Amino acid sequence: MPSWIPRWNRLPRWGKLLYALAGVAVLVTACVYGVPALQKPDTCHNGIEKIGVECIGVDGGGYDFGTPEISAVAKAISEENTRIANQPHVTVAMMLPLQSDAAGLRRQMRSDLQGAYLGQRQANSGEGQVPKIRLVLANPGRNYGHQDKVVSTLLDMAESGKHKLRTVTGFNLTLDATEEAVERLTENGVPVLASRISGDGIANVDGEKQRFPGLARIIPTNGDAAEALASFNGERGRENAGTVLVYDTRPDAYVESLASAFRGVKETGPAGPADMSFESPGIDEAGSTGSQFEQIANNICGSAANTVYFAGRTLHLRIFALTLAKQTCADRHFTLVSGSDAASLRQAMSEKDWAQMRGEDGGAKVTVQYAAPAHPAAWDTELAAWTKRWKATHDREPTANELPHYLAEPKAALDALNDLIKSTSRAGTDLGATPNLEDSRTMLVYDGLVTIGTALHEVQGNDAAQAPSLTDVRQEWSKLQSVHRVRGTSGLICLTSGGNPYDKPVAVVELNPGQGVRGTLKFVGLGWPTGKEQPKNCVIPSGTS
Repeated sequence: MPSWIPRWNRLPRWGKLLYALAGVAVLVTACVYGVPALQKPDTCHNGIEKIGVECIGVDGGGYDFGTPEISAVAKAISEENTRIANQPHVTVAMMLPLQSDAAGLRRQMRSDLQGAYLGQRQANSGEGQVPKIRLVLANPGRNYGHQDKVVSTLLDMAESGKHKLRTVTGFNLTLDATEEAVERLTENGVPVLASRISGDGIANVDGEKQRFPGLARIIPTNGDAAEALASFNGERGRENAGTVLVYDTRPDAYVESLASAFRGVKETGPAGPADMSFESPGIDEAGSTGSQFEQIANNICGSAANTVYFAGRTLHLRIFALTLAKQTCADRHFTLVSGSDAASLRQAMSEKDWAQMRGEDGGAKVTVQYAAPAHPAAWDTELAAWTKRWKATHDREPTANELPHYLAEPKAALDALNDLIKSTSRAGTDLGATPNLEDSRTMLVYDGLVTIGTALHEVQGNDAAQAPSLTDVRQEWSKLQSVHRVRGTSGLICLTSGGNPYDKPVAVVELNPGQGVRGTLKFVGLGWPTGKEQPKNCVIPSGTS
């Protein structure tokens, strides 16, 4: 018998029968007990793994991860990827949870992705400006629960000559899992630009060894935002009749850094009551917080405090505001002060909620004030006020060159974004809904993509033949200042050696029940972390970085 005949075929007939039966037994055992080598992972889509009810993975071909609210904008991103496919390009990943049972959170996802698409379009505009950005969506699951799988995929894409992943952006929640993802990416040399996480723990300390080498941020930390709020209110001579801090004890990096920042704010009036704590079961879970808030609100009502610093997530802020409004304190008005997560509060309020926050006379019983990362009314309002002061001392209108750059340049950037939104609509591109800039999400994510595009184009120079390296991009962040500052819709972006935005302003806004059916979100003014505006041309002072 020739030697090339398989060994099993050399057996006698009865041997072949036993061999076949043994094979069947192996297959049956595999089916019953689930031998991993013979199983295929369950998938939601090509390349997207199904884990429980979640669809985990990375896609740039228009997949919506089972979330209808983002279907249109995911398709628009895919079409832009196709448009630039034959031009020199690199990949940028947008990493954030893309599935939720809550309608409000799904709308927020749409706002984030609208900003990503518009930022991609802006970065890809201009003839001969390369590399272009191919944008992919990376879903790490609820609360970044499967970020390890997604980060592994992104690290492979960074090493791939096909994908040429050069930056990961997104990151909309300050969580331990988010921190782990950012740490692993940066440790492996992948640059990260965080556009919407404000926790102090996911930031490099200027002047010290970088914990996250290659991390850049374009939003102030909670500490900076608290300083800006304190400076803003101090400038207006606000006299506090006592303040109180209400904080969540559940482990949460955002809440912990916000509580720490609020503890550092100096009271300008008589001391208020001691800090009051509550414990929530999760970011979007109410649990027993309602009953806990009843007791806390009773205690606040019995004190002289009229200002409450609230260190907690949006869901719990809403419940607390409504609980406080139900108290029978005579002729009392409360102001709740919170962090950037409160930017989502307005979307969560119902008409019934608004009515509950009004007193019998129709006036507000509770007003929520927070440091938003941006607001579309900021630049027109601040420029009008600045111009009025100028005319009072100069008896004439200022020229364009005399306008302060820290107001005029962001206004020009916002005007450009609004023009892009209009031209996108005229071209028939469906983004699922007209972008609403009031919650700042679209603006911040847009600014993040524009910042990434600026860095890519700066390091590319005139060499279109070779994509910039990960090191090139990582080293470029700290050079985006002074002459190379980024004109963001949320303010000038001038990055320190640690990748932090220097003296980035916050938009102080108030959510007021008002007199109508629904409340209003009012821009009140700009707060500056250093207590004063950014220096001319955004030149970062010596000793800062």
